[in-house]
Amino acid sequence: MNNVQSLSHSRWDCKYHVVWIPKCRRKALYGQLRQYLGEVLRELARHKESKILEGHLQPDHIHMLIAIPPKYAVSQVIGYMKGKSAIHIARTYLGQRKNYIGMHFWARGYFVSTVGADEEVVRAYIRDQEKEDNRVDQLSLWK
Repeated sequence: MNNVQSLSHSRWDCKYHVVWIPKCRRKALYGQLRQYLGEVLRELARHKESKILEGHLQPDHIHMLIAIPPKYAVSQVIGYMKGKSAIHIARTYLGQRKNYIGMHFWARGYFVSTVGADEEVVRAYIRDQEKEDNRVDQLSLWK
């Protein structure tokens, strides 16, 4: 019960494991963009009174453990984060002053699951995701 937060008329502990990918799963999260995007996503989460508790940016997808207050739908917060971050990427890294129709950075969908009592297991999974992806990639080279 030490992680319980409160709003004016409710107490809550709502955590979600969320994964989403860039359009066509291209390896677009390399280099400077990958380092910078974490802080952008944290700031966007704060705009919706949410907090990214654990996160890892892979070259072709994002894993995060996020606490979202019950007054916001998960789809509302994730849609906001994906939309605003795509606009920010287009303006900062692609040199666009406007995000014209047809410029999509993120794929449409995402994966979400509730965390519940297994928070430490999910945190460890997110932390070790890059090691596991490298191991699987090396195993596929031997086939």
